[in-house]
Formats: sequence, structure tokens, C-alpha cells
Amino acid sequence: MPMLVAPALPTGSLAAEEQPRLRVRPGLALRPWRVEDATAVQAAFDCPNIQRWHVLRLDDDDEARAWTSQWADRWRAETAASWAIVGDDDEPVGQVGLRGVLLTEASAHVSYWLVPAARGRGIATDALHTMTRWSFTRAGLHRLVLEHSTANAASCRVATRAGFAEEGVARGSVRHADGWHDMHVHARLRTDGPI
Repeated sequence: MPMLVAPALPTGSLAAEEQPRLRVRPGLALRPWRVEDATAVQAAFDCPNIQRWHVLRLDDDDEARAWTSQWADRWRAETAASWAIVGDDDEPVGQVGLRGVLLTEASAHVSYWLVPAARGRGIATDALHTMTRWSFTRAGLHRLVLEHSTANAASCRVATRAGFAEEGVARGSVRHADGWHDMHVHARLRTDGPI
């Protein structure tokens, strides 16, 4: 059945290039994940808050290596992109990424997390700003959607500070370990203005 509109972005829009390293601010950058980041990722997912909001834990080195190594394939498949948030020592302190990339609609969903020691310093907001700017100016995306549990006030602050307008609440849409959660839906369009 033929589409009546052309895809917003052609196949190859992401995969034609290597996933970039992005400078966030002095002493902070986004870089593609490496398999050798597995130890840092496993330690991060030992955090109860990361487990709570991302509904995931990593039990051993193999699972952590699988988590870090998946991103190169997902970049090439143009379905997702994830960056390690790193300091001057190049060690991961968090993650920011795009999930559910749809080139036909030029859209994606946003995710992020930080290890406890990196929280409260604007790192997540700045990393999200940088990835958003790249998504709109270099990748050509039109819309980014960000959802978080209504019980996750810290994530809501990051979304708001990064210019993601709240669009509403998706009732009972995600199941966490403690039951169904209502989700705040935030979004940002390329046409919303400067980042």
C-alpha cells in the first residue's frame, strides 16, 4: 500500500556517518558507548533509582557488555542512539539517548540517567540540551518526546529546564515494580526556537 507522504528523513540519515562525540561544556562530553564501559554501567544500574525508573537491572558482566555493545548496532539500524555522558577522565557518569527513532516521522523518544555522584549539578539538563541541539540541527529530527513517571520529580525538572513542554499525562501507561504509573509526556519540536 503506497504512502501518500514521503518519509520525513531518508534511510541512511543516521547510519551514513559514525555516531559523533558531542561537547557539552568544558569538562563534559557525550560519546558513543564502548564495550569496556560495561563495569561502569553495571555499577550505575546497581543504583536503586536507576532500577526503579528504568525498570532494568544488570546482574553480571555479560549483561553489562551486552548493554554497552548493543548501541553500535542500533545506530546502524537507525532505531536508537545512546551516548555516555563523560567527564575529562572519559569515564561514564550517565546516559542520554534516543529510543524508537522513526525516520519516516523524524521523531524519537528521549531517555537519560545519571549516577548518584553526578546528580544536582545540571549535567543531565546540559547533556539533554546538547543531544537535542544535535538531533534537530544535524540529524534533522522534527520532534522529540520525553516521558517520565509523574512520581519522578527530578526527571520532570530536567525535562522542563531543557525546554520540553509538558503535553499531558498518559494514565497508567507504564508498569514499574510498584505497579502502574501515570506518565508525564513532554515534547520539543525543532520549530520551538533556540535550544
